[in-house]
Amino acid sequence: MLRIENLTKVFPDGTVALKDVSFEVREGEFLTIIGLSGSGKSTLLRCINRLIDPTEGRVVWDDIDITAAQGRELRHIRRQIGMIFQQFNLVRRSTVLTNVLSGRLGYAHPVFSLAHQFSRQDQKRARAALERVGIPEKADNRADQLSGGQQQRVGIARALMQEPRLMLADEPVASLDPVLAHSILQYLELLNRQDGITVLCSLHFLDLVHRYASRVVGLKDGELVFDGLPEELTPQKFKEVYGEEAEMVTVAGTGQ
Repeated sequence: MLRIENLTKVFPDGTVALKDVSFEVREGEFLTIIGLSGSGKSTLLRCINRLIDPTEGRVVWDDIDITAAQGRELRHIRRQIGMIFQQFNLVRRSTVLTNVLSGRLGYAHPVFSLAHQFSRQDQKRARAALERVGIPEKADNRADQLSGGQQQRVGIARALMQEPRLMLADEPVASLDPVLAHSILQYLELLNRQDGITVLCSLHFLDLVHRYASRVVGLKDGELVFDGLPEELTPQKFKEVYGEEAEMVTVAGTGQ
């Protein structure tokens, strides 16, 4: 069980990104987070794995307060939380295999991790991860030789190297066309169903939410304004989250 308790984030310039946000995520859920750009989606995901420290509130996972964790305990927690980024965050001049292996750094001995030296077992694991996302033949290619959809698959394979129990996906399909968006989300769905990995994924488009989410939370101006099942997210509820942008976002997700 993941609990978000009264989470607030105020940045040094005074921007209030999150305001007293609270909800729970059950193990094995595929939860989508919706909201306009600037609504707090990315900040929320980054507070969960402590890439950003919240100003107030707590993130509690399996009764462990992530927001209070430090040092070795925080490193151990982060090893179990995979992260997939909108802009892929790959080392573009490195090979695909090297990028995937970097997901194993949290398990490697510090001396070997600095030199990016990995065991045969880890290299075998990395190739298996590439097999799972359908691009084993790209292992020796440079990352910048891949299409956007392929680069995002590398990002998923890299996250798999952590053997995560929780996967955070920050608008992973925002830069992809509708067909590629579905292919990436299908991989996440597979990991959710086959491996039991809990997924928190921020999305923009209503059709993708209805297709993949088991539950939805909506943010508007940093506040939680919706928490329910996908079928409860009616066009009217969707408009309450997105305001005047609702019609555009709904249509864009259909590829029309």
